[in-house]
Amino acid sequence: MSSMNKREKVVVIGGGIAGLSAGIYALRAGFDAEIYEKNAIPGGECIGWNRKGYHIDNCIHWLTGTKKGTELYDVWKEVGALSDDTEYAKIDAFYTAITNGQRATLWNDLDRTERELIAISPEDEEEIRKFIKFVEYSKQCQIPAKKPMEMWGVKDYINVGKTMADFPKVMKEFGKISLEEYSMRFKSPVLQKLMCDYLPKEYAAYAFFVSYATMADGNGMIPMGASLQMSLRMEKRFKDLGGKIYYNSSTKRIDIEKKRAAGITLEDGRFIKADYVIPTVDSYVLFKKFLPEGYMPKELKAAYDSPKNYPTISGFQVAYAVSESYDRGETVFIEIDPIKVGNRTFKRMYVKAYGYDPIFVKDGKQVIQTCISQTDEDFEFWKSLDEKSYREYKELLIKEVQKRIEANFPELIGDMEYLDCWTPLTYERYCNAYHGSYMSFTTTPQVKQLKLKGRVKGIDNMYLAGQWTSAPGGLPVAVTSGKFAVQRILKNRKESIEI
Repeated sequence: MSSMNKREKVVVIGGGIAGLSAGIYALRAGFDAEIYEKNAIPGGECIGWNRKGYHIDNCIHWLTGTKKGTELYDVWKEVGALSDDTEYAKIDAFYTAITNGQRATLWNDLDRTERELIAISPEDEEEIRKFIKFVEYSKQCQIPAKKPMEMWGVKDYINVGKTMADFPKVMKEFGKISLEEYSMRFKSPVLQKLMCDYLPKEYAAYAFFVSYATMADGNGMIPMGASLQMSLRMEKRFKDLGGKIYYNSSTKRIDIEKKRAAGITLEDGRFIKADYVIPTVDSYVLFKKFLPEGYMPKELKAAYDSPKNYPTISGFQVAYAVSESYDRGETVFIEIDPIKVGNRTFKRMYVKAYGYDPIFVKDGKQVIQTCISQTDEDFEFWKSLDEKSYREYKELLIKEVQKRIEANFPELIGDMEYLDCWTPLTYERYCNAYHGSYMSFTTTPQVKQLKLKGRVKGIDNMYLAGQWTSAPGGLPVAVTSGKFAVQRILKNRKESIEI
């Protein structure tokens, strides 16, 4: 931590995970820090809410960085999200897929997965063993969290090369093919579906290997207490360090004077002076609303202009309360009668049971949720509806989704109580999310991953953070980007980046 008492002010736009992280590290580095958040609570998309006395979770399906000894774990600890005595949900599988009445499960125990998948499809034994071997290799894919890559030295690259010795094999084999293409290597329809259920089939296949490996390695657990509680722990750390967070404070623009961000103007007209500005918001909002459009980096504009190569993902989600006796903590993909959601028709969906954590249980009932993935074209459909049509369409889908869950789990007939539903427009309204996306751009096999530089050409004292700074986004990108933004400030001041 820098010993110098700078007392210069860092103004952070957005109180999500990236904003809280940036604020915390700015305080650790000796700056004053203020966060301006448009909503009434911290967390951005890492939140939950209550309906009919039940808690509904919006975010963490697994948290990358829960394994002690990893750089990302250290960051989660530093920002107060995790501690050495954090309790985690006791969940022993990634998910289960049911096809033609047959169950196939990706257990956290890879040996068990291998045995069971070979028993389901002996003719795929060779491909199954290869799958398990490459998931094992993918455990080596750790997110570097000590400092931004442009600050790496030779030693850093050598260390990464040693710890990730086998992971390049995964990228070579699966970096340029989609999940759908990969699934066709299996003869069994059960295994084909299993491989394509969790992530959109257009995703580059390696992303799926890394996701499963994270769970299997104990590096992707779920902290007890839900997403909002994790955000509140980070807010407490920020306030304990002396930071100030202002809620219900929407930003109107970033004021630029002589190639510097003089500060920000809020929607209510107040001007907030700043020595440094760290916007952590959706990049579309940043470059289309907060700044004149000419500041948008060329590579980002190219991504927005090419949605087929850089698609985004959102979801239509519904939550119900059901008996606690229904399998707790299980995520199951099921076959369903075709259902049209947005612009597309779906024949599969998942049900996730949240009874693994008492926060989701009330009076002998637990929360279950489903999410049907939505794309850019689906977003356009939702956006085209007037208010009455939007409400009626949601009500129709709530009933249709319930029917399909009951058809697969007859024991839930008469037991399902509707709690809430939300759509891509909810994310757009609440989080200013581009096309309602709760991640950044999806990485498809045919294009290079988008990674924004931490600076914007023509603005000397503004540093970028947020999940949109690097694909595929999510919590790890958000929390590390907040730290990296502060390290870039320190580097520019020719000070130690150790915070």
